Amino acid sequence: MTTLAVPTLPDQPTVLDQLKALAQDTRYELVRHLAQGERCVCDLEVLLDLPQSRVSYHLGILREAGLITSEQRGKNMYYTLQRAPIFGLGGHLLTDLFPDHLPMTHQSNSVC
Repeated sequence: MTTLAVPTLPDQPTVLDQLKALAQDTRYELVRHLAQGERCVCDLEVLLDLPQSRVSYHLGILREAGLITSEQRGKNMYYTLQRAPIFGLGGHLLTDLFPDHLPMTHQSNSVC
């Protein structure tokens, strides 16, 4: 009997992954600038007054978290904010923190 291998999808970033990415000052500032529209990495260097290597490092983390996308055009890399994950982040966070099945008035597992 032959077993077919099921292709695995890359792990989707979790709410916690996205919050960690946004929790760093430089990355938060990058997201704020990208919320104004697509930017070239050279523009972001100037806006943040940081070297290209540092800006690219932080952009990579945001891209891994699924918060931005990138596209190379010629010699330059352009970055775009992914609005859906940003807008959904609050809802996903609340869903993780407050699942529907919790009782609202009684804590049956209370220590005190």
